[in-house]
Amino acid sequence: MQKYNTSCEINTQFEHNFTRLEVHLKIESFYAKKPIVLTIGTFDGVHAGHRAVIDVLKEKADKIHGETALLTFSPHPRVVLHPDNHNLRLINTMKEKVSLLENAGLDHLIVAHFDTELSRLKPLNYVRKLLAESIRPTEIVIGDDHRFGRNREGSFTSLKEMGLMFNFRVTALNAERVQEIRVSSTKVRAAISEGKVEHATELLGQPFPLSGTVVEGDQLGQTIDFPTANIEITDPLKIVPMNGVYAVWTRINGDCWMHGMMNIGCRPSVTKTTPIKTTIEVNIIGYSGDCYGKPIEVRLVKRLRNEMVFHGLHELKAALSKDREETISLLQHQAPPAL
Repeated sequence: MQKYNTSCEINTQFEHNFTRLEVHLKIESFYAKKPIVLTIGTFDGVHAGHRAVIDVLKEKADKIHGETALLTFSPHPRVVLHPDNHNLRLINTMKEKVSLLENAGLDHLIVAHFDTELSRLKPLNYVRKLLAESIRPTEIVIGDDHRFGRNREGSFTSLKEMGLMFNFRVTALNAERVQEIRVSSTKVRAAISEGKVEHATELLGQPFPLSGTVVEGDQLGQTIDFPTANIEITDPLKIVPMNGVYAVWTRINGDCWMHGMMNIGCRPSVTKTTPIKTTIEVNIIGYSGDCYGKPIEVRLVKRLRNEMVFHGLHELKAALSKDREETISLLQHQAPPAL
């Protein structure tokens, strides 16, 4: 069990290096004493491309003794504009995104409420309401293909012209970095959907996260000495990997990271009857205790195998024992997640 104590020490040391991110849920009340260098976007996944943008913001903010900020929107605009067919799946919940942005060193996350009224603002009114009168940035760093306002009528060029009007600079991101941002989030979602979590880790720069609340299951695992924590994902837009068994890091209620093996699949797994529903269950290796109702976090490291139907509990237990051995072998030489 000593390795779990070490994990706690590593996590604590890392978290002490965080810049305390301020989250602003009402754009109208945003206020900063220092000059603001701003970017705008969803930043889903907070992957390497997004972190590169934040690094640019920090470099520019340091030169003017200012602070960095990201303007994003909630609900996601596609949910509002296409409520019946948005087909949206997000890499991060808002809570996960906040943690990742804090880790990346961002100073301010400004979450503007998106509704049909906001979507109908002409570009000039959009810039006046959200930027000039609320955030009052000194500089905006944005892709030169950025569009905004009603029917996406606003362009990078028009934003630069409005910057002259409202006294802020507009700087284009390097085109290569913009392209990286555009394609990486799409690639990450594809990798996750296909269960290729190792490739998703490469693109994100950290293991893909799942988080939720532990809820009561059918307790089948208890009968074969493999108790599981059943995860309820509360965000309906959160993307979930394809069915199968995964080696994961996991922790309960923000405590130490521990080794775990997670199954995503349809119950039951030991009969040929019609599956009841898709569930997410984690066997936390070495953990004992009541965790019902507590928050749980998971970081996916590797997909071990496909979901299977077993011919009885003995066969299921043998497979789980093999999964556990493989998980321990895989994770014992790895550092726990930084977050």
